[in-house]
Amino acid sequence: MPDITLTTLQSLKLKGEKITMLTCYDATFAQAASQAGVEVLLVGDSLGMVLQGHDSTLPVTTAEMAYHVASVKRGNEGALILADLPFMAYATTDQAFVNSATLMQAGAHMVKIEGAAWLAETVRLLAERGIPVCAHMGLTPQAVNILGGYKVQGRQEAQARQMRADAIALEQAGAAMLLLECVPSELAAEITQAVKIPVIGIGAGSAADGQVLVLHDMLGLSLSGRVPKFVKNFMAGQADIPSALRAYVNEVKAVTFPGIEHGFSA
Repeated sequence: MPDITLTTLQSLKLKGEKITMLTCYDATFAQAASQAGVEVLLVGDSLGMVLQGHDSTLPVTTAEMAYHVASVKRGNEGALILADLPFMAYATTDQAFVNSATLMQAGAHMVKIEGAAWLAETVRLLAERGIPVCAHMGLTPQAVNILGGYKVQGRQEAQARQMRADAIALEQAGAAMLLLECVPSELAAEITQAVKIPVIGIGAGSAADGQVLVLHDMLGLSLSGRVPKFVKNFMAGQADIPSALRAYVNEVKAVTFPGIEHGFSA
């Protein structure tokens, strides 16, 4: 597979071909996922929960993120590496510059930040300095204490209207990609149509330009035993992990995953 770039992802959106993304935290899985055809490896601060055993992503540090980005880079075979800026790593533009540089120097091709239009200036300043940004909207796990838990966002019309406006504002500020988590499928479809940049969904229906899952979830592994509605166990019926990874890629590309049962209504 030739190296995946932002231009590749934009081309996939224009062609109507779905983009595949999975979280990834180490060299072995980076190699396996990229060989299976996963276009984007997300080094997510979800590692705080699935690797470190915390009850949220909040304890994760930039240094820990950089360590895992570097590990993923060493195993990666051509996928684009997207790295989360962890909690409070972009509270000011100066922090955003320094911490983004740390992750990019470790091997990331793009950084992801959680929030809405209030991030527009940070997005603009990072993009001007050669750091592509993915804006994460909807259910933003770093704001779990404000949101009151892991709840679907955008069900009320006023909130949905604001989310649409925020998505357009972030695109205009220079965001290279959007990630929508746990938003009604119809709203995700509207946002995907409203912006020219790729939109990746998780619990956001099948109309988004691509899909992402947490690696451990799609392999049927869970510390808590609670499986989110939007997750499918791709290990079921497969002989090994590489086969499960290929099955995920194939089903996203064929638009058989996610199904209606994996989405949310308004």
